[in-house]
Amino acid sequence: MNVPLHKKIRQDILNKIQTNEYAENQLIPTELELADIYSVSRPTVRQAIQSLVNEGYLEKRKKRGTIVKRPKIQQEFTHVIESYDSEMSRKGLVPETSILKFGIVQANEEVSKNLEVPLDSKVYKLIRLRYAEKTPVVLVTSYIPYTLFPKLREIDFSQEKLYHVLEEMGHPIKTVSRKLEIIKADETTSDLLDIDAEEPVFYFHTQGFSESHVPIEYSISKYRGDRNSFIFELSQ
Repeated sequence: MNVPLHKKIRQDILNKIQTNEYAENQLIPTELELADIYSVSRPTVRQAIQSLVNEGYLEKRKKRGTIVKRPKIQQEFTHVIESYDSEMSRKGLVPETSILKFGIVQANEEVSKNLEVPLDSKVYKLIRLRYAEKTPVVLVTSYIPYTLFPKLREIDFSQEKLYHVLEEMGHPIKTVSRKLEIIKADETTSDLLDIDAEEPVFYFHTQGFSESHVPIEYSISKYRGDRNSFIFELSQ
């Protein structure tokens, strides 16, 4: 089976991006130069480049040319209950988790309301910085009621998946409710996510419920705006 020329060129340019021969934010050769390199017409080159633009690997800049970009990670957790590690692995990305804090705190007004527990009652606070391919992607702060999970402190969440542990301990999360805001990164968030201060981040508030609609977890997640996009599926 003969592979069309524009697909061969697309694959060759993609290989150069993935091996860092064409580095991020670098201008690639012009259409005219690429046509000469591959001994093809400019429309053939244009078709190959447009494919990579559509996939998020390249971006056309007015008056500058075409630069290399890292494609955004299409997050599906807006409509699927799935662990971060599982989703990243399914997409062919290597996930990592760094535990920044894990302990017992008193529930403030926001946490009390979302977990439906008394104000100042004991809750677990778990802060995780999550990576894909060594790049920080999301900062997650989770709160879990202490009374439901008295032995949760024994778990190493750098190795274990939170939702799997909650299920193993007898309280699986069956439904979630999420609210999305766009905020600007503060100094701490920008340092942890390796972005500039004031850059936009996706800010999710999530409640996880048991089958009987008892709140099991409340979390706030800050996703890098430059590395993530989100899929929403609606049906009638």
